[in-house]
Amino acid sequence: MMAKVLLHLDLEDEGRLLHAFGNIHNLMEAETIAEANIRMVVNGAAVRLFRKERAGKNAERIRNFSDQGVTFLICRNSLQHLDIDESELLEPCQVIPAGIVELYSLQESGFAYVKP
Repeated sequence: MMAKVLLHLDLEDEGRLLHAFGNIHNLMEAETIAEANIRMVVNGAAVRLFRKERAGKNAERIRNFSDQGVTFLICRNSLQHLDIDESELLEPCQVIPAGIVELYSLQESGFAYVKP
């Protein structure tokens, strides 16, 4: 089975981020899933968790998941609202114009929505 999963993170809450990491790990390890297309859309205050200076020990996990095919999509609108420059983000992060549009678009294309 091919899994298309969209995780949504919008709060600056490291506990929720760690919960999302657990979700990703479990999806990748599930015997019933042959292949997983996993995307995390990050908007609102949660974008702060993906800044190089803030990521801390989570930076390595983000890079490892990215190396395994997980896509981290960061909302440009949120970055601008919080006065965060794109250069402050971890390398695996991809900036998208609007998180809300991406959330809608991915669900329309068959991604299951998960809010850790």
